[in-house]
Amino acid sequence: MGFNCGIVGLPNVGKSTLFNALTATAAAQAQNFPFCTIEPNVGRVAVPDPRIDKIAATAKSAKIIPSQLEFVDIAGLVKGASKGEGLGNQFLANIRETDAIIHVLRCFEDSDVTHVEGSVDPIRDAETIDTELLLADMDSLARQIENISRKAKSGDKDTKAQLEFMTEIKAALDEGKAARTVAVPETMVATMKHMGLITAKPVLYALNVMEDDAARGNDHTAKAAEMASAQGAEHVIICAKIESEIAQLDDAEEKKEFLEAIGLEEPGLNKIIRAGYELLDLHTYFTAGPKETRAWTVRRGAKAPEAAGCIHTDFEKGFIKAEVIAIEDYISLGGEQGCKEHGKMRQEGKEYIVHDGDIILFRFNV
Repeated sequence: MGFNCGIVGLPNVGKSTLFNALTATAAAQAQNFPFCTIEPNVGRVAVPDPRIDKIAATAKSAKIIPSQLEFVDIAGLVKGASKGEGLGNQFLANIRETDAIIHVLRCFEDSDVTHVEGSVDPIRDAETIDTELLLADMDSLARQIENISRKAKSGDKDTKAQLEFMTEIKAALDEGKAARTVAVPETMVATMKHMGLITAKPVLYALNVMEDDAARGNDHTAKAAEMASAQGAEHVIICAKIESEIAQLDDAEEKKEFLEAIGLEEPGLNKIIRAGYELLDLHTYFTAGPKETRAWTVRRGAKAPEAAGCIHTDFEKGFIKAEVIAIEDYISLGGEQGCKEHGKMRQEGKEYIVHDGDIILFRFNV
């Protein structure tokens, strides 16, 4: 089960620098000119979770495998992208394929790094991209409504309901509102997904600052944070330059000392990864044993068979039951055997909704 976040923004806001730091690679060129990222680069990163180390220590596991999240570095967008300006069409096609958006806003002044608009203004930059995404969605939705209108003439009740819902979305877009601001009835979840609207995706603003502002932010981040709050969106203050330096340090103690020296408790990337995880409405369950402790990513609200399918499709197809232990019991009682002896391992069926932190052993038969 793959989940990914597309990293977007105007050229020269620090997208590729951030991506390089996230993946600790130089896969994306970070150069001081527009469109240096021509093809979307993809990197998978571990989701920080201190619980996995405690579980592994309890299980005496030989190996630890954390959950992962995929990040896609997408070519910079400019005004007019919805009409094909710059790399607009390619940008829009790539972003449609992602599950969520991390929107990098430049919140730093630096005469050595040119800005396509000639000045730093994160609110203006956000509006530029939001407008292009809205225009692209309006164009896409207009074509979809035209097609479904013809089908609705047959009088099919479901098709008419879909048309009404799509018309409601169009009205929101026409008012300059993102598709995600419209409440989606349970009956229209599949329709919404099938529509493939970019503005329906959840958004996290990454506010990129210089080193001196990494701990507290600045006037630009204050304005951007206010904008994000008004939209009901999340934001994270980050210094892509610092994150690049941290990514080059192999030793954990070195990283800790570096962070302490600049007044940070943890890398900003950890916040972005966790926020991306929350943005996609995901959480984690674990499998544990002497061989390995592994974290598995599953959507919130998933039932046991779906969670089993994250491991292998056969686990879902032949699901019999799930043997579940709460993480607190697993650690305090010394693992699986202690939990069995104290009656803390329970058997759950197909309707069990997996909780964050569950330690699960699936029984299946194919």
